[in-house]
Amino acid sequence: MNTSLWHRIVKYLYSANQWYRETPDRALEQAYDAALAIKAIEDEHFGGQGISSRSGDYGHSTLSYFKSELQKYLKVIQTRMVEFNASRSFLELPERVGAKPKAGQSAGDQHGLGFDNKERASLVFEKLEFIDGVIDKYINNSRSTAIVPVVSAVNGQVKSTNSSFQPHENKGSANSNLTQAGEVDLNSEEVNLLPRSLLGTLNRITKELNPEAEKEVVRNFRNSKVKTVISLRFILLLILVPLLTNQISKNFLVGPVVDHFRVKQNAPVFINLDLEEEAFKELERFEQHLKFETLIGRVPSISSEETEKKIAEKAVEIAEEYRTESGGAIKNIFADLISCMAFAAIIVTNKKEIEILKSFMDDVIYGLSDSAKAFVIILFTDVFVGFHSPHGWEIILEGLSRHLGLPENRQFIFLFIATFPVILDTVFKYWIFRYLNRSSPSAVATYKNMNE
Repeated sequence: MNTSLWHRIVKYLYSANQWYRETPDRALEQAYDAALAIKAIEDEHFGGQGISSRSGDYGHSTLSYFKSELQKYLKVIQTRMVEFNASRSFLELPERVGAKPKAGQSAGDQHGLGFDNKERASLVFEKLEFIDGVIDKYINNSRSTAIVPVVSAVNGQVKSTNSSFQPHENKGSANSNLTQAGEVDLNSEEVNLLPRSLLGTLNRITKELNPEAEKEVVRNFRNSKVKTVISLRFILLLILVPLLTNQISKNFLVGPVVDHFRVKQNAPVFINLDLEEEAFKELERFEQHLKFETLIGRVPSISSEETEKKIAEKAVEIAEEYRTESGGAIKNIFADLISCMAFAAIIVTNKKEIEILKSFMDDVIYGLSDSAKAFVIILFTDVFVGFHSPHGWEIILEGLSRHLGLPENRQFIFLFIATFPVILDTVFKYWIFRYLNRSSPSAVATYKNMNE
């Protein structure tokens, strides 16, 4: 009986501690959902603009309804962000912005934190930025509305978007962390009632004593396994369905229709001038080869009539070959369109699987070591935007042109090679600077060292 009572007390303490520690995340998630609701109303009814009479042609009653919904969601954001700011002042964020690692620690291991905490902090800041972007357009329009002080991470400082809601500070206190500009100095040493190491040890012991700890580990493993299975199955679906659709439609739907109309209309042999030139060169090469074989005595001498007959037979063979290729190019166009439609249908009807796949890819990519990330980045950039990439792009464009039966436009190919890899390289560098540099700075440093 005493053991059972002790387990209940431990479980209750663990639940209370877990609920308290999850308060910032819970409050931020509710504020983020409210911001998403406001954004949905703007996109659906006001063309992405602010909720006002200038953005939509609605009557007084309808506009009043939208404004009441706006006030409701803004109130939720206000309340939850106040709860977020108040609770996080007593709890340690997963990773302090701008904090320097201690001696012997890397940036990713600071305070014993792994990459998961970095990613979590990055998601927190992205949600805060999204909330900022949603409510900024209403701050100047309605000061009477209690817009909350949503924080934004800028250069290692947390700034408030509305200084009128900052807590009153004691300007004479030397221990105050708030500056006159409303900024919080994260580099100042925080004072806790107990050492962080002791709190972390107590928290770990509490989790280990929790009777549900093993079930939680098994549950997390099963969720990860289900996510992996769904992601791999969806990847196979994205690959196999368009390919099978292309082949089936080309052989059983588009092919017979194209063959019927081409025979009926007595279609030309060549679909473009490039194929015609290739056919002429092939016929000329056959004629020269036949003459060469006769001159060196490898075949007996034949009359000019027999030579012309063999050349005519070869011309008919080449014509049939290129007529089939021209018809195949037309079939490829329609079959590829049907495949694209099938691919788009999969994307539209499987939004939940797309979210799971995105989470799975994030776990795979961001779970790589720094050297592996740098290796993948260098391999990708060298193949698609590196010094030798123009040759690869040229081969791809020439193959695509022949697949669709289009003439090889050299000017278009050279213009594409001169612009698209440059744009792709710019976008990739921006991704490194904007996201990877924030989530994994050590990987960026490794990439720069390997690339030099």
